[in-house]
Amino acid sequence: MDIKRVKDYIYWLYFQYLLITCSYVLEPWEQSMFHTIIVTVFAMVVYTAYVFVPIHVRLAFEFFSQIFGGQNESTV
Repeated sequence: MDIKRVKDYIYWLYFQYLLITCSYVLEPWEQSMFHTIIVTVFAMVVYTAYVFVPIHVRLAFEFFSQIFGGQNESTV
């Protein structure tokens, strides 16, 4: 891909983000605070998903394997 097309596409995505969140009408300091809060919340969601989702998937797998007749770890 052409670098200019990638740059234009990223700019278009950023413009869509500004339109969807209506943050283009904010003052610069308000935009800065808004973007900081959005990035912080997104980072916390990603971290939480990274830490807790694998644990819950493993527990769900163990639960359903016991329900559907899987062998216990002590018998294996």
